Amino acid sequence: MTFENYLQLFEDILNHPENHPTYQDEEYYQYTKMNWARMGRWIKRFEPTSAFEQFVKSIAEKQQWIIITEPWCGDAAHSVPMLAKMAAQNPNVTVDIQLRDSAPFLIDSYLTNGGKSIPILVIRDENGQDLAVWGPRPAACQELFLKLKEQGMDFSGIKEEIQKWYNTDKGGAIQQEIQSVLEE
Repeated sequence: MTFENYLQLFEDILNHPENHPTYQDEEYYQYTKMNWARMGRWIKRFEPTSAFEQFVKSIAEKQQWIIITEPWCGDAAHSVPMLAKMAAQNPNVTVDIQLRDSAPFLIDSYLTNGGKSIPILVIRDENGQDLAVWGPRPAACQELFLKLKEQGMDFSGIKEEIQKWYNTDKGGAIQQEIQSVLEE
């Protein structure tokens, strides 16, 4: 689906959770509600740096950026709108959002340490060949996550610290990492 379709799905989940079995679970519904607000902030505030914008605009061949995600995912609430805005800088780059928990289960081909961590960005050329894979979160954020987990911090505290990390970073690490994987 397009990013716009994803936003429509998100809204439908929030307005009609009874039509979406996963979101009948109050915890998932509350995560999704929070993530909607986070995404809205990034849609309004995130702008790629001029250096990254130049880099993306220099992509001459067609690329498809497949983002594997789910509305309940906290990391996705930050990354997905940023990735969509990055891709929008160049008409050669299209975005296709795939849900992790729905067929065709593309996530099964892009596991992180054996797990279905999201979001995952798969960048393909016009022939459908993978050029790069990124995710589920920027390296520095992942290091923070693992450190806090190792220290025994509860999940609620970890989520709060990760949120602070994204707010401080403002999308800088994601841009650097996407450019790096595409230049390899």
